Amino acid sequence: MDTHPTKIQAWLLATRPKTLPAAVMPVIIGSAVAIHSEVFHFGAAVAALLCALLIQIGTNFSNDLLDFTAGTDTSERLGPARAVASRWLSEREMLAGTVFTFGLTFPLGLYLIWLAGWPALVIGLLSIAAGIAYTGGPYPLAYNGLGDLFVLIFFGGVATIGTYFVQAQSVSSLSVLASIPAGSLITNILVVNNYRDIESDREAGKHTFAVIIGKAGSRLEYLFFLTISYLTPFILLVFYDFTLWVLLPLFSLPVALSNASMLYSGLSGKPLNVLLEKTARLCLIYGLLFSLGIIL
Repeated sequence: MDTHPTKIQAWLLATRPKTLPAAVMPVIIGSAVAIHSEVFHFGAAVAALLCALLIQIGTNFSNDLLDFTAGTDTSERLGPARAVASRWLSEREMLAGTVFTFGLTFPLGLYLIWLAGWPALVIGLLSIAAGIAYTGGPYPLAYNGLGDLFVLIFFGGVATIGTYFVQAQSVSSLSVLASIPAGSLITNILVVNNYRDIESDREAGKHTFAVIIGKAGSRLEYLFFLTISYLTPFILLVFYDFTLWVLLPLFSLPVALSNASMLYSGLSGKPLNVLLEKTARLCLIYGLLFSLGIIL
């Protein structure tokens, strides 16, 4: 890609398309649980998916802008280039893009509120607020070691359970358990991202969880989230009315082990961007297999 992309290319890159499986995975899983529970609602599922994608993109735009204004993103960053730091887009353009993208969720949100009531409004507003608070506000979550917890809660619990809720108008224990792999594997995307940036974040005063626990701790965190993700299908098999189909995610285990091996291989800096992409890809592969297993 040219270092000076067109405006359209800049906006597409700013969405961080390789991270968007993080928005898709929990909605797919939540909808699969709805199908299994015979409460699937096509319109609600589509609206939830679009809202998840828009909130993810809006959060990425906000993060792009706020990390730049905080001075933690520069043109020398190790990760993929950012639109504002690279001067592809101005601060004003990114602010407008952030507001516009979050604004697109409101018509969809009104539809979900009509279907599922005021809890859908709370879910939407909290998700948007958390997306902005991730790198903005008086106590940015990502700058104070809470980014991992934010991703685990909102991309795991809120997105997965929320997707089920807008279709069933209730919460089930199955939807809660099914949210665990979603939150865990998506959090691992952030783990790799922050692992790569430990030194630069420390110098910039950005106290991510990776900065707090160090590289060894981050590697263990990555393994922990992989472990509980692959244990969850066995829990469903033992305690719920599922067949061996629910173990379909095990077919993605070689990919997970390969990713873990890469993390422990001593890679540092920009080469970790490959692992970042593979970790995001694992989310989608696992999510599709897990969802298919739940449905079958």
